[in-house]
Amino acid sequence: MKPFALLRTGLTALALALPLVAAAQEATIRKNLADRVPGLADIDEVRKTPMNGLFEVRVGTEILYTDAEGNYLLHGNLLDTKTRKNLTEERVEKLTAIDFKDLQLKNAFTTVRGNGKRKLAVFADPNCGYCKRFEKDLAKINNVTVYTFLIPILGADSVTKSRQVWCSADKTKIWDDWMLREQAPKGEAACNTEALDANLAFARKYRITGTPTLVFENGSRVPGAINTQQLEELLAKR
Repeated sequence: MKPFALLRTGLTALALALPLVAAAQEATIRKNLADRVPGLADIDEVRKTPMNGLFEVRVGTEILYTDAEGNYLLHGNLLDTKTRKNLTEERVEKLTAIDFKDLQLKNAFTTVRGNGKRKLAVFADPNCGYCKRFEKDLAKINNVTVYTFLIPILGADSVTKSRQVWCSADKTKIWDDWMLREQAPKGEAACNTEALDANLAFARKYRITGTPTLVFENGSRVPGAINTQQLEELLAKR
């Protein structure tokens, strides 16, 4: 056989073998971690990192790192010193991003300020203290359209208040009265509140576990309250 033919044959064999090796390596990591670490029985993904010998272990949106045998486990940020990038942070941002087109806007109430050109979605609970703090900062932002998705996750009273807001004739006014001025919503909440159930289902699907959770037009997602300056900076990145 000619040298070039031998080389091609060797390269083909190597190409076929590599996926098998990678699969066996992943199986080893999964098995060892599941056997040794409570809570790691259901790993969503195992993949190589740019660092030799280091593997990413993903459970939901949580990122951990391990070696090829699953003997050691690291929790922290992986930094690229050449590019000065936080690889862990970038990975989490990608995993938690929500395409704005996937939002079910019919299940939110809309508030338009100024020209409304910039867009922001907010998942909120009416009894969330951080949400109230955030709403005060949000009220200072102009030229934005805000879609508020009610997700009552803090108890029975949150369900009641969410229904009262959703069933009111002027949702934005009732919401602002409560969140900004402590004027509690009233009424029988006698309307179709399937939107709230749909919002909770959406939150479960996308692992939205806290309020407020913000989704920007470019898909980036921020868990927790941020101030007016931070809001302006993120809205500018749309």
